[in-house]
Amino acid sequence: MKVSKRTEYGLRAIVTLAEAVATSNHPLPLRQIAEMESIPEAFLDQIFALLRREGLVQSVRGANGGYLLARAPSDISMGQIIKLLEGDVAPIGCVSDDFPLPEEFCSKARSCSTRSVWVKLNDSILRTLDGISLADVLADAQGEGVESLSVMHL
Repeated sequence: MKVSKRTEYGLRAIVTLAEAVATSNHPLPLRQIAEMESIPEAFLDQIFALLRREGLVQSVRGANGGYLLARAPSDISMGQIIKLLEGDVAPIGCVSDDFPLPEEFCSKARSCSTRSVWVKLNDSILRTLDGISLADVLADAQGEGVESLSVMHL
């Protein structure tokens, strides 16, 4: 799975937002997030529009406005963010949510001898991403569990 810049930037930005809000409890302006992460502000605005619509972040208007998390970091999974920004994360089309009937992707899908490999890989990817919360990532960023996270989720 190759991750797009939108997903990479989105993950970095939401982690930066979560870290900043955890220490200051004040909204963080989008411009500041863009500067801190070297992300083009217009691109970040598009990303945050998606995050806001999904209910992961909320905007605060005014002179001291910016963004806050809309939920606790423990209630936001990497799977939610990545699937929102990246779309389907399936390694191959026959196990993709975009093709509810595998035959739509491949005429051999039902008789394919390797399909079970792709199903297991896809299930593992989804389970891993859904099992890592933003709180887990914040703990890792602070050096509180990098080994446990990598072993636990792989």
